[in-house]
Amino acid sequence: MKRRYFLTFSLGLLVSCAASRQTSDNTIPVDNASVAPLKLAISDVQGVEDLKRDYEPFRVALEESFGKSVEFYAVDSYTEVASALQAGAVDLSIIGPSEYVLIRARTNAIPVIGITRPNYHAAIALPPNSAVQSIPDLKGKTIAMLKVGSTSGHLGPTDMFVSAGLDPKTDYQVKMLGREGSLAALKNGEVDAWAGPITDYEDFLQAEEVSPSEFRLLAKGPVLPSDVLIVNNRMKPEEVENLRDRILADQETIVRALGFTTANKSKYKASTLIAVDDRDYDMIRNVYRAIGEGNFL
Repeated sequence: MKRRYFLTFSLGLLVSCAASRQTSDNTIPVDNASVAPLKLAISDVQGVEDLKRDYEPFRVALEESFGKSVEFYAVDSYTEVASALQAGAVDLSIIGPSEYVLIRARTNAIPVIGITRPNYHAAIALPPNSAVQSIPDLKGKTIAMLKVGSTSGHLGPTDMFVSAGLDPKTDYQVKMLGREGSLAALKNGEVDAWAGPITDYEDFLQAEEVSPSEFRLLAKGPVLPSDVLIVNNRMKPEEVENLRDRILADQETIVRALGFTTANKSKYKASTLIAVDDRDYDMIRNVYRAIGEGNFL
């Protein structure tokens, strides 16, 4: 059944991209036989099989849009993405806001396009019967978060604490417990607050069949910066511009492909493609400095 859905999607993709090719002034014919394939890495997916499961429609969409072969390049972490970009082993990659800041600092990778994510906010929630009324009330308390360096599960919430006047190094204790572990700690009253993606909080309420009044939402942060499609800095400016033009010409098809798989539906289904303003990521840089990790920048 999954194969049938994918074949149906792929056929529609070919028709859509072909139509766009006929109407786009940005199309430059490419001889596939004479051009090396572009290598695509996804920083938070490990192994080629998982890449195919989660991003094969996107890879196909890029291939049709670019008019040349695109192949997966498996990595284990953002540091491996950075190394592969620097070495020229990877041509392009989708990375999150936190990874963008760190990889950009190490490789001068070039942002091609931003990918917005629906409902991309950090949030702070409280266990039942909590007396906490504001973020400053959490001074001296224990907070469950997800993972060090996660944009919505660490840095976004930390920005909320810093904006409320708390020092993340001294004013509260953080327990990094992962997605399931952090919510379990909230449910069991093992921490004074939980901080992570607003979508995780909403999914938790639905899964546990509890009301927002029981696990009260203390605060919801601003929209977090977009994910970024980057290319290595060995690409010529005209090549980067050509890729950007082709992506924008086919953006409807590409976004649909990106959000097609089960793993990415909630993440990218309602995404849009936007220009990248590096200043939008200063919040991430400021949080790294606030937690004493400015040397990463």
